[in-house]
Amino acid sequence: MAHPSQLGFQDAASPIMEELLHFHDHTLMIVFLISTLVLYIIVAMVTTKLTNKYILDSQEIEIVWTILPAIILIMIALPSLRILYLMDEINDPHITIKALGHQWYWSYEYTDYENLEFDSYMIQTEDLGPGQFRLLETDHRMVVPMESPIRVLVTAEDVLHAWTIPALGVKMDAVPGRLNQAAFIISRPGVYYGQCSEICGANHSFMPIVVEAVPLEHFENWSSLMLEEV
Repeated sequence: MAHPSQLGFQDAASPIMEELLHFHDHTLMIVFLISTLVLYIIVAMVTTKLTNKYILDSQEIEIVWTILPAIILIMIALPSLRILYLMDEINDPHITIKALGHQWYWSYEYTDYENLEFDSYMIQTEDLGPGQFRLLETDHRMVVPMESPIRVLVTAEDVLHAWTIPALGVKMDAVPGRLNQAAFIISRPGVYYGQCSEICGANHSFMPIVVEAVPLEHFENWSSLMLEEV
């Protein structure tokens, strides 16, 4: 999760987020090189007293500064389109979970099981245990198996919400009357935090999302316990 004074992204916990981090670094280097070149040209133009009459009208340099930006845009667009298609790819998900946004909590339904559903409320500050995070902990976590394709169907009951887990590279709008889907594979066990990312009313800041990735055997034990409680 994020920590104080952090400048970059959170550590990637899914293949898609790793691709997004690589694309971010790729694009940032291009922006850095362009900014350096433009700054150098500005400084050179301001400080020099020399004038080259051939630069005042040159077809060659106009061709270069027309074609070069087009090549740079292609270098940015192609990796971006590749990631967009990867994010939409959903191949035979092992588990489908429906995330339903309310004012101001989330409900989860494991559609592959009968009666496996629960509400997830934020834990109040005075009820937090040792090591728990303020405004991020919930009374029920969305537990999923690691290294398995997971599909999440996202919708809302009342107003617009957004189901967001930065470490997984997932952000999907929850729209009343509409089902949006997102898919991810979590590469390692852990607890991943997110928050509603669409302003949804007075308590918008108090409906966190917690996803816990566990080995498949532990997930089966957890699901059995949850079904017994029902």
